[in-house]
Amino acid sequence: MEVQLTPDQKAFVRQAIETGRFQREEDAVKEALSLWEERERTRAEILSAVDEAESSLTRGDGRAITQESMRELADQVKQRGRARLAAEKPPPR
Repeated sequence: MEVQLTPDQKAFVRQAIETGRFQREEDAVKEALSLWEERERTRAEILSAVDEAESSLTRGDGRAITQESMRELADQVKQRGRARLAAEKPPPR
């Protein structure tokens, strides 16, 4: 496969080689493809999570978020945090 880079891309790769980031142009291209592949995997995972969330809502598994439910959640988080801190605290002497 042959790929034509833009002048800016060529300069970018050349600079990376000159600064020691890469040894060869091929290394820079492989790195770029690896990053693209990783990004696409992450994108697919996010889309899958969104699909699952939408399915969950369709099944009625979701819950309405209101000011009151947010306050309740905050209170629950605080209570759990305080309980955890109390459990970690050394006993008084």
